[in-house]
Amino acid sequence: MGWTVGSEHIVSDLIPAEPAAVRAFYVDLANITRVHPLVVSVRPIRHRRTPGGGQLRTYRVRDRIPLGRLVLRASYAAELYIPARGEVLTEARQFPGVRLFGRVSFDGTAQGTTLTEHLHITAPAVLAALTVRQAVAAHVSMLAGIRRHFQALG
Repeated sequence: MGWTVGSEHIVSDLIPAEPAAVRAFYVDLANITRVHPLVVSVRPIRHRRTPGGGQLRTYRVRDRIPLGRLVLRASYAAELYIPARGEVLTEARQFPGVRLFGRVSFDGTAQGTTLTEHLHITAPAVLAALTVRQAVAAHVSMLAGIRRHFQALG
């Protein structure tokens, strides 16, 4: 086994809102502290336009990660590539060698929007199982939080 391990995961939820509204909420990381169970704060670092009308946004994110009775605080960089239309690409880079890459789609349905995250997670082999378990659970919870946000709007 190598130093790092990678795995693929798909999380999805049906959000009762139009795709454009769900996408706008998702890409505004100021919203993440309200719906992500581990994120404590988000600070924008840099935003820039990309060819074709897209944006590349970079943030400093702070997490509080429970490890039994212990709580680990982590700070890391997160980037979102937001094209003018279509899927959003995400990347989070955390010490020591933890990476989470996401491809996020917002597909309209008769009931609203199917929000789907295709996640690729890599981590040092010794941390892989814990990292994957917590990351997938946090993203499932985050999507449920987004659903509840839009349900509350009625």
